[in-house]
Amino acid sequence: MDDERPDVLTIGRLAHRTGLPVRTLRFWSDEGAVPPVGRSAGGYRLYDAESVARVELVRTLRELGLGLDDVCRVLSGRTTVAGVADAHVAALDAQIRSLKVSRAVLSTVAKRGSTVEETALMNRLARLSAAERKQIIDEFKEEVFGDLDDPRLLDRMRAFSIELPDDPTPEQVDAWIELAELVRDLGFRARLRTWMELNTPIPGQGRPPGASVWWARQIVQTVAEVRKGGVAPEGPAAAEVLSELFGDADRAAVLRSLEAGIEAGAEHYRRLVARVRGQISSPDATEELEWLAQALRAADQT
Repeated sequence: MDDERPDVLTIGRLAHRTGLPVRTLRFWSDEGAVPPVGRSAGGYRLYDAESVARVELVRTLRELGLGLDDVCRVLSGRTTVAGVADAHVAALDAQIRSLKVSRAVLSTVAKRGSTVEETALMNRLARLSAAERKQIIDEFKEEVFGDLDDPRLLDRMRAFSIELPDDPTPEQVDAWIELAELVRDLGFRARLRTWMELNTPIPGQGRPPGASVWWARQIVQTVAEVRKGGVAPEGPAAAEVLSELFGDADRAAVLRSLEAGIEAGAEHYRRLVARVRGQISSPDATEELEWLAQALRAADQT
């Protein structure tokens, strides 16, 4: 074939037309992605206008992340672009999920200033399978809620899932790492169990008076309003708030439940669970609950 014809391109001229290095085109040609249409008298590879279009297609597919083997399969008709693209989407999705996990772990390490050992633990927790994560939560639920004498509560706890979605956000992974560490802490489990026992109805009796503090958000909202108004927990105005909230209920029992929940970190646990589940959590009520505890202690001393 005459390499002086204007419609025939040497590999150098093909490189000039496409803007790609000669070594790249030579490699693609050797792999069969852009085969020459002929050879010159001197044995040099020759290409034509269709070769230019083929180079552009190979470049596009490579930029989209396809390996050269897949590119050759597409160009030879052994598969379709759609079929290869579908497989690559699945692979990219898996890679993205992995990168999100890595980002969340590194973000947590940076915030905490973690040691190498802590970093390794967080990485293991973040990369647990769905079944392994479920086992951690189920063991925690069984120890804390397992034999409480409240069938309705037990049914709610068993039905209440704490799971990462298939495609979690970095914030959800970060929350899961912290939650997994928390629920594996035996001290936390014991404190939460004590708090739950104080809030569990005794057979034949009504709901313990302290239970409403944690499950009725209007109590927290009321306290937030009076705190915003500058009411001190030790003053007479605080006593009026207590009367409004609890009437003639056993305030000592309310205080015991409140202090147990604060000591257990129940509010922090609630917010972590909401973050893992991707829910919009109500604001942190720790300060309101501590104000309420101070007010109850002050009222008890008067």
